[in-house]
Amino acid sequence: MSRPARWRHWVPVVALLATGVARGGDVSFQGDLMPVLNERCVMCHLEGAQQANFSLYPEAWSQLVGVTSTESPMKRVEPGKPDQSYLYRKLMGTHLEAGGSGARMPIQQDPLDSAFLALLRQWIEQGAKQN
Repeated sequence: MSRPARWRHWVPVVALLATGVARGGDVSFQGDLMPVLNERCVMCHLEGAQQANFSLYPEAWSQLVGVTSTESPMKRVEPGKPDQSYLYRKLMGTHLEAGGSGARMPIQQDPLDSAFLALLRQWIEQGAKQN
């Protein structure tokens, strides 16, 4: 394996350490999650053109936490319960097993990396705070 290829495997670990989350800190919705959601998801979930009847812009948290999905009887985010949160399952690709529909998100893109998914899971486990 070449040096650049080896480095790519460490990028998610370095990102986790940089946020302090890997050491047990709180995950910040605004600081840790929204930058990735803005980069990878907002283009399809933008007010006026939103997919699945929800928009991540201008205000994402209230569209996600405690809101029932339009594709499943599950909440988009069920605080404290990532495996019962449709958003998490949709991004993991396990949404069909939970009675969901459609494709894994983000559609027509590479899946989100494991470091981000671990942060999302931890944020949900920590109560899906609006922080």
